[in-house]
Amino acid sequence: MSVRVRIAPSPTGNLHIGTARTAVFNWLYARRHGGKFILRIEDTDLERSRPEFTENIQTGLQWLGLNWDEGPFFQTQRLAQYRQAIQKLLDQGSAYRCYCSPEELDALRERQKAQGQAPRYDNRHRDLTPEQEAAFQAEGRRPVIRFKIDDQRRITWQDRVRGLVEWQGSDLGGDMVVARRSETPEEPFGQPLYNLAVVVDDIEMGITDVIRGEDHIANTAKQILLYEALDSLIPSFAHTPLILNPEGKKLSKRDGVTSIDEFRQLGFLPQALANYMTLLGWTPPDSTEEIFTLAEAAQHFSLERVNKAGAKFDWDKLDWINSQYLRRLAPGELTDLLIPYWQGAGYSVDAVERPWLEVLAELVGPSLTRLTDGVGESRLLWGEKMELDESALAQLGQPGAGAVLEAVLDWLQTGESLTEDGAKGKINELTKTLGVKKGVVMKSLRAGLMGTLQGPDLIQSWLLLNQAQWDRPRLRQALEESAKLRK
Repeated sequence: MSVRVRIAPSPTGNLHIGTARTAVFNWLYARRHGGKFILRIEDTDLERSRPEFTENIQTGLQWLGLNWDEGPFFQTQRLAQYRQAIQKLLDQGSAYRCYCSPEELDALRERQKAQGQAPRYDNRHRDLTPEQEAAFQAEGRRPVIRFKIDDQRRITWQDRVRGLVEWQGSDLGGDMVVARRSETPEEPFGQPLYNLAVVVDDIEMGITDVIRGEDHIANTAKQILLYEALDSLIPSFAHTPLILNPEGKKLSKRDGVTSIDEFRQLGFLPQALANYMTLLGWTPPDSTEEIFTLAEAAQHFSLERVNKAGAKFDWDKLDWINSQYLRRLAPGELTDLLIPYWQGAGYSVDAVERPWLEVLAELVGPSLTRLTDGVGESRLLWGEKMELDESALAQLGQPGAGAVLEAVLDWLQTGESLTEDGAKGKINELTKTLGVKKGVVMKSLRAGLMGTLQGPDLIQSWLLLNQAQWDRPRLRQALEESAKLRK
């Protein structure tokens, strides 16, 4: 049987890192076995589902490189199939109509809580007579549909990650609601609920392997019973570890960044984030290998190498992986990625030529951890004017600094083209003609060109500033400041 897996997010929020990691594992498994990766949007929560979240989920998966083979399928377009399955359960006696009011269920839970018991439905309407049902209907009550769960039933499966898993029917909270109350008296039942819809979808879509987070384990026990009641083959299950925060608790919105869109805005590359997510709970055969594409990971992916323990999210590790991918980019690719950040910072991108931008990207590239760093790392190289920090001011006040700047300005006025060799030669020449140490020339020039004594390579920075015709205005600004400081 050909492998068929699915990712089935709910569009009640943006694509979460946990859902994305589950998508990565499903995609890798499908590609490893030559199978199909299916996208299903579980949008039956009508109150919370939003079209913008559906769009965010799809664009997020595509941004990560997780293209699906079939879908997207929407549960709200499959209500007829769910109703057919519910009717089958009713007809064969596997499900029944429960007329309990919300107030009665609240009172039951409060009573159980007072007695120190776990809340569960007591199956009170499982065996209603036709007369009792008619009486409830006469009161105007509309039922939910509940699926019968045998308290004595032992449910087991061989989980691909966790090994043998066992559940007792009595631990599943009583008979399970599979459909809400109908909106009108004419409808036999209302909106189908998660566990029923998931099973019907997986049956009809031929899902062979269900790979999802360990927080679904209790649902799996319930769903196995539904597979059986609907006379279907049961897929294999693999419950992956949760992503944890540094304190070992489940990663949540309280921990800050959790959506894929937020990671993109923070300047992470999709390849790097996808790479990192493969390592959140999975160990490659060569545990020393940490940088690989999704396609490369798929060649070695197996559920047997997925860990049982929760995977702690490590920002330092993600930053390191992202920096490795940034270093692999060609200058042109990096430039394309940095331009939106430079524009967002208000830098004069349109005032310079494309080759200038590529040289700048190549200059700052080795210093980048995230794309957002491109703003700060290149800050010193934009515009005619600059801010002079304390270190620059201190240097400009030193003996000889003004003479260095004046000599460089005089040389630049000759119109001679500035080259790397020419810049180096001029620095060496000034140390002799001015009778100062090379360090004085270098520091004075750096202070005069960039307004600080720290920053990228001096010669390459000077060449860029010269090409943009920003070096002379800066040097004049620094010379004026130097004269003030010497008074």
